[in-house]
Amino acid sequence: MKKLSFKNRLAFHYIITTALLIFVVFFTIYSIVKFSVYNHLNNDILKEVENHLNEIEVQDNNYRLIHLTEWNEREHNTLDVNPVFIEFLDSQKKIKGKSPNLKNESLHFNSEIENNQLFDSKLLQNKIRQIQVPIYNKTKIVGYIIIAMSLEDASIVLHNLSQTLIIVYPLILLLLFFIARFIAGRSIKPITSIIETADVISKDNLKSRIELPQTKDELYVLSQTINNLLNRIETVVEREKQFTSDASHELRTPLTVIKGTLEVLIRKPRTQEEYQEKINYCVTEVNRLNNLVDQLLMLARFEDQNQSLKKENLVLNAVIFEVLSRFSTVINAKNIKIITDFDKEFTIVSDQYLLAVILNNLISNALKYSNPNDVLTIRLSQENNKVQCHIIDTGIGIATADLQNIFHQFFRSNATNHPEIKGTGLGLSIVKKLTSLLGIEIEVSSQENLGTHIILSIP
Repeated sequence: MKKLSFKNRLAFHYIITTALLIFVVFFTIYSIVKFSVYNHLNNDILKEVENHLNEIEVQDNNYRLIHLTEWNEREHNTLDVNPVFIEFLDSQKKIKGKSPNLKNESLHFNSEIENNQLFDSKLLQNKIRQIQVPIYNKTKIVGYIIIAMSLEDASIVLHNLSQTLIIVYPLILLLLFFIARFIAGRSIKPITSIIETADVISKDNLKSRIELPQTKDELYVLSQTINNLLNRIETVVEREKQFTSDASHELRTPLTVIKGTLEVLIRKPRTQEEYQEKINYCVTEVNRLNNLVDQLLMLARFEDQNQSLKKENLVLNAVIFEVLSRFSTVINAKNIKIITDFDKEFTIVSDQYLLAVILNNLISNALKYSNPNDVLTIRLSQENNKVQCHIIDTGIGIATADLQNIFHQFFRSNATNHPEIKGTGLGLSIVKKLTSLLGIEIEVSSQENLGTHIILSIP
C-alpha cells in the first residue's frame, strides 16, 4: 500500500485528534439535551405526583379523591400536547381508577422498580416515563398512584438530534481534513524548499541556501541549521580543494627539479665533480620532498579531533633542552646565542610526543628565520594555573598583514624575498592543529626585521 505523504500524514493525525475532540463535544451536546429533556419531564411528573397526593384523602385502610367529579372534568378529558396518564391501585395493586385518557389501557406496575423512582416504560408500544408512588396511612401502604407522561416528543427530539450529529460528523471531518491539508502544505513549505535546495546541491555547487521562513519557529531553526551546515561543508570543501592544489604544487616542484637535473646529467658525459654536485643537489631535493610528505602525513594523522592522547607528567624544561639539542648543528653554524630563562622546573601534564613536535616546529622556524649571530630566547613562567612558554627570536620577522594567515597550510610570508630559506608552509599548520588537540593557547606577535614572539599557554 502506498504510504501517505508527509503533508497528508500531518492532516490525518490532525483529523484523528479533531475527530476525538468533536466526538466528545457532540456526545456532550447530546447528553446535555437528553438530560435537559428528561429533567424537564421528570419535574412535570413529580409536580403531578405532588398535586395528586394533596387531593387524596386516606380513611382507615382505604383512600379516595377529595374532588373526584372535578378531577374527571379537568384536563384529563381534553386532548393535551403531552398528556398525563394517571392510575390508582389498591394495596393489592388492583386498579381502583384511572384517568379517562387511558381508555381501555392500563399502566403496568413494575415490581422490580423501587417506589418513587422514575423509569421508562411502554404504553401501546409508545415510550412513556412513569413513577410508582405508594399511598400511606401512617406507616401502612393502602394503595398506589401511578403517573406517566409520554416520551414520544422527547424521543423524536433526541432521535433527530442524534441523526443530525451523525450526518454532520463525517462532513465536518472531511471539510477539516482538506483545511488541515491546506494548512499543513503551507506549514511544511520550508521543507519543500529544503528538498529543492538539496536536489541542486553537489560538490560543484555548494552556493545554494534554503530561504528562511518569515516565522521564527522550529522550521526556521531547522533551515538556519542546515544553511550553517552547508556553510561549514563549503568551507571544508574549498579548503580541501586548496590543500590538494597546494600539495600537488609543492610535491610537483621538487620532482620537477630532480627530473630536470637528471635529464641534464645524462645528456652527455660529465666529470666526477659535476656528477657529485648534481647528485647532491638531487639528494637535497629528495630530502625536501621526504620532509614535505612527512608533514602532510602528520597533518592527515591529526585531522581527527578524537586522536587518542597519551598524557603524562612532563618536565617542560627537559623537553625544551631535548629539542634544542637536535638543532645544535644549525645553532653552531649560524652562531646563534641561546638564552634559556628557567627559574625552576615546570611540571605539566601533556602528550610528550605531540608537545615535542610543537616545540620542534616553532624552534626550527625561529632558527631558520634568524640571521647569523642573532639571539633566541626561551623563557618559562607561571600565570593563572598555566605555564607560559615564550619563544623569542630576533630574526627577519613577519609582516603584520600576514599574521592572520600564518596558520594556513602552505602559506609562507614573503617567501619570494627570501628564496634561500627553504620551507613547506606546513609547520605552523601542524602546530595549530596539535595545540588545539592539547588545549594549548598560542599567541604570535611579530615585526619585520625585529623578530617574532610566540607564547604558548599550557594547562
